[in-house]
Amino acid sequence: MSEVVLHGIANCDTVRRARRALEAAGVEYRFVDFRKDGLDPERLREWAMELGWEALINRRGATWRQLPKEQREALDEDSALALMLEKPTLIRRPVIEHAGRVRLGWGPENARALGAE
Repeated sequence: MSEVVLHGIANCDTVRRARRALEAAGVEYRFVDFRKDGLDPERLREWAMELGWEALINRRGATWRQLPKEQREALDEDSALALMLEKPTLIRRPVIEHAGRVRLGWGPENARALGAE
């Protein structure tokens, strides 16, 4: 099985749930914390190319709600990517790299794909 890389923030509930499920299923993975380990701009751009930059934005989180309305409404790809690099908590979590694919979020489909149902 190819390596599973789980990107997120350690104290995020969804990331915690994903990590527990992977561990319970015996799936080996590498965790990359946006806050501690940083985020490579090129990797973020690759994710945006595959998933779409709008899909990467966590519009439910406090970071999004704290942005001025004008800034939220004026986002385009370049400004969104710059903002996600500046404020990684703006990225929907977890971002999962596995078998040449990028997956976003944690739910039944991604759990099944990783063998962690």
